[in-house]
Amino acid sequence: MMSVVHRLTAGWLVDHLSFINQCGYEICDSFAHPGGVTHSTSVTSTEDYYSISTFAATPSSSGGPPFDPGDAVEAEGKRAKMRYVFREEFFDISKPHIAAACEEQPCQGCPEVSLTGIKANSNREEYQEGAKSDTGDSLATARKKRKRKCVFNQGELDALEYHSNVRKLIWDGTLHLVQEGLKSGFLRHTTAKPSSRKNNVPQHIVCGLAELCEMAKQFPAVDESDHQVVHVLEEEISRAEQDLLSCVMENSSNCAKIIVLMGQKYLVPPKSSFLLSDISCLQPLLNYKKKYDVIVIDPPWENKSVKRSNRYSHLSSWQIKQIPVPALAAPNCLVVTWVTNRQKHLRFVKDELYPHWSVKTLAEWHWVKITTAGEFVLPLDSLHKKPYEVLVLGRFQGDVKEALRKSECVLPIPEHQLIVSIPCSLHSHKPPLAAVLAEFIKPDVECLELFARNLQPGWTSWGNEVLKFQHIDYFTLLQKEN
Repeated sequence: MMSVVHRLTAGWLVDHLSFINQCGYEICDSFAHPGGVTHSTSVTSTEDYYSISTFAATPSSSGGPPFDPGDAVEAEGKRAKMRYVFREEFFDISKPHIAAACEEQPCQGCPEVSLTGIKANSNREEYQEGAKSDTGDSLATARKKRKRKCVFNQGELDALEYHSNVRKLIWDGTLHLVQEGLKSGFLRHTTAKPSSRKNNVPQHIVCGLAELCEMAKQFPAVDESDHQVVHVLEEEISRAEQDLLSCVMENSSNCAKIIVLMGQKYLVPPKSSFLLSDISCLQPLLNYKKKYDVIVIDPPWENKSVKRSNRYSHLSSWQIKQIPVPALAAPNCLVVTWVTNRQKHLRFVKDELYPHWSVKTLAEWHWVKITTAGEFVLPLDSLHKKPYEVLVLGRFQGDVKEALRKSECVLPIPEHQLIVSIPCSLHSHKPPLAAVLAEFIKPDVECLELFARNLQPGWTSWGNEVLKFQHIDYFTLLQKEN
């Protein structure tokens, strides 16, 4: 299962949507309904449909285009597979979020820009944004806002310096990968108007997962001595929320499963496992007794926009350090941490967090976000928001002899690589790393994602919103007969 469209020296052009749809979201239905199938709710096999709800349930909206009954299996008794695909409109990023000058896009030549030039561009951009937002303000207030916007604090100066150091690497690498994408037809210039169906797609589905994890702290304590460590999604129809939140759930079959939690339906891909819990309830993951060769971490970093939006709770640096990575990591485990563009967080990961976990920093990679036409989604030299995010890669320094043995026949981690992709419009839905990391790890290794918001085959995922992007309303139902 590959999501890589092109692999060049600079990095990878990745198809996130294709990866999701290759995860195998097929429900192995024992028998089809006579006369057709109802869209989004047609799971009749008790093996594949798990109701996990003891609280008040509210039915999930079906979403998506209406299902054509003519495509359904008509005869009772025939086996059928129902296939779900992720809605492609979530990846329909055809225009930049903020327009940049034509010469500042990868399809043009690379202008050499100094740190002073970047500051000037950023000031111009901020002045223009300020002018837009100052409508209705008094002239004095507007001038004060604009004056403040042109003064750089220390954090912004650090960010500008970092950006000036990586800018050419990001530009050149993205340019080459975009050119390959345009040649192959994966990327294409378009003048078509955006699809109107996007307006009908729910951008934010209230699932209440984080709230459920918070509520779970009030549950009676679980007796660890006789409690089930893992529940395989094949054995029974129903589980209570308390059981779901106190053990790892595992889908060991070759088909996807649907579970219902508090009235909401979620798709669980084949060969995947997950733990839905708060950071204070990680013990079930440790009880799982697995050591992981790859650990990807996407912490909810503290920042101003998170505080304002209250979208999800953030963690302090101290709390992130308490995550028991050494207890979960196999010798020579590859640890990958997503970092925001705040230099404070980047320095923390490299200078404090990784040493605390006995992880040796090896590389900084960048995820670059582009449109379907190959343009940066944001101006490359934007002051506050960049079209890229940082990944810090390192190796866990555990048993030295075992680490040396495991490192044999594995390529060394390059100091810098780009992962270029069209981003999902859903907030914080990161691109998959399984395919890009494959050449640096041995096959069939144990992989773990911490603070995950989605599941993937072959991985264990943990987080208080671990099922968020598995919600059935993010998918469209297809059907085919066996």
